[in-house]
Amino acid sequence: MGRESPATDPRGLPAVLMVVTATMLGVLPVFLLGGLAVQVRDDLNLTEAGLGIATATFFAASALFSLPGGRLSERIGGERGLLVGAAGSLAALLGVATLAQSLLGLVTSMVVGGIGNGVTQPSANLALARRVRPGRQGVAFGIKQSAIPGATLLGGLAVPIVALTVGWRWAYGGGAAVAALFALWALWAFSRASVSDPSGPARGARAQRGDVRALLPLTIAGGLASAAANSMAAFLVVGGVTAGMAPGAAGLLFAAGSGSSIAVRVTLGWLADRRPGDALGVVGGLLLLGGVGFAVLATGVVPWLYVAGALLGFGAGWAWPGLFNLAVVRAHPEAPAAATGLTQTGVYAGGVLGPPVFGVIAQSMSYGAAWLAGAGALVIAAALVIAGGRSRRTHWAARGAEGGAA
Repeated sequence: MGRESPATDPRGLPAVLMVVTATMLGVLPVFLLGGLAVQVRDDLNLTEAGLGIATATFFAASALFSLPGGRLSERIGGERGLLVGAAGSLAALLGVATLAQSLLGLVTSMVVGGIGNGVTQPSANLALARRVRPGRQGVAFGIKQSAIPGATLLGGLAVPIVALTVGWRWAYGGGAAVAALFALWALWAFSRASVSDPSGPARGARAQRGDVRALLPLTIAGGLASAAANSMAAFLVVGGVTAGMAPGAAGLLFAAGSGSSIAVRVTLGWLADRRPGDALGVVGGLLLLGGVGFAVLATGVVPWLYVAGALLGFGAGWAWPGLFNLAVVRAHPEAPAAATGLTQTGVYAGGVLGPPVFGVIAQSMSYGAAWLAGAGALVIAAALVIAGGRSRRTHWAARGAEGGAA
């Protein structure tokens, strides 16, 4: 008998729990910054553009290390890749909590965290692809991607619970403690493992050149959608305060928006398992609705409209990543980490460009103009996703024809 099939692996549930925790830790450094933006800005004497630069450096490092991180996880295994990524998150959280006294110190910690995140995300996708049977991968990816708005939820709750009571640095210190506990948990799990890791080496599997071309529209779309979503995560609280909300209320709105995104991601994943179909078409629809939410945020002068726009922006405009990654993984079962490493490069590139551009527009023009720019990015992303879905179907039909001829 060979090793256990990933479809029947009894460790699938622990793998999902490990993936969710690691994914949340991977993005926690940057999304805590979004929730604590007012306090960090005032304490370190930063501008909106400075906050955007700090956020961008995190995603720049993630973009640079996403594709290499995917290849690394294909070699060492998804779960071991999660441990490598968690080490970067721990160093970043601890660095912000203890060392960041200026924009330079904050940026340095964000770079370290971004490197860790660049390894974490493709490792997480690989672990789920190998550990969870196909009929449950939709909800598994929905839960996994919910860890990201889960990090923003924590960032929002950290404002009234931590930042306004004992200080914002304690929120980063608490995150560092969780990262350390996760590393101990992962090491303990590895020491008890009695079967070989089905998320382990894939014998050098790589995406084929034609696959890369088919993924290009999705990579660009992911970049545009990420630019808008991460700008929202970075500036929703500051923009809410500018619109007349109290800092605590803006933080709670940030948490509520994150909660709506979590609910939609898990629900859509559950539906994807029961009604297989055009996942990318659903992604396109979500991006269009998110664009409407951003347009509502642009009104900015009426707090209740700002709340409605934020909930729609989070609940639709940031609910797409689970279905997006699921579609890529299902299309590339031979190398899921390498394929999602490529598309995640676009997502991270959007995280690099979006927040600083948003910050510059907000500072030089207005928040309304910045939100409208984000709406435009989401609409273009929706068009590219729909076009990319058609291109992918054509590409796979051609590959099937070649296989039949062979």
